[in-house]
Amino acid sequence: MRHVQGALLLLILCAFGAQADVREVYDFETRAEEQRYQNLIAELRCPKCQNQNIADSNAPISKDMRDQVYRLMKNGATNDEIVGDLVGRFGEFVQYKPPVDRRTILLWAFPAIAVIGGVLIVIGVAVRSGRREQDGSALSTEELARVKKMLADKDQSPRD
Repeated sequence: MRHVQGALLLLILCAFGAQADVREVYDFETRAEEQRYQNLIAELRCPKCQNQNIADSNAPISKDMRDQVYRLMKNGATNDEIVGDLVGRFGEFVQYKPPVDRRTILLWAFPAIAVIGGVLIVIGVAVRSGRREQDGSALSTEELARVKKMLADKDQSPRD
């Protein structure tokens, strides 16, 4: 009976081991070439996944992209040519850092515009509140006389 339980436990453990993620292995001639590959796949985004690079993604499209990067590297393509090929195939979304051009200038300028706009709003609110304090704090002579009369009337009125 113990042998059957042991065999069943071993079978279960083997089944879990078979589910492990298998990463593809690429052959590189130098460590610099391997590092270049790693840098390229780390800076390219998976078109299917939410904000995940192709190095970390398990999606089939990411595997295809990694294979394409490897093939292009082996064919002697430069980094710009590799990125250009993948952008041409999948769109600019695959780049984490899109280039600055006519179409992306607002994307690059928006953070600065938002900060400058926020600073201008804060300055406007501060200036407006400072004007209110200067303009609205002093009572006119007529208002001051009315307040004094009201206080005098209150002091003279009989208390219950």
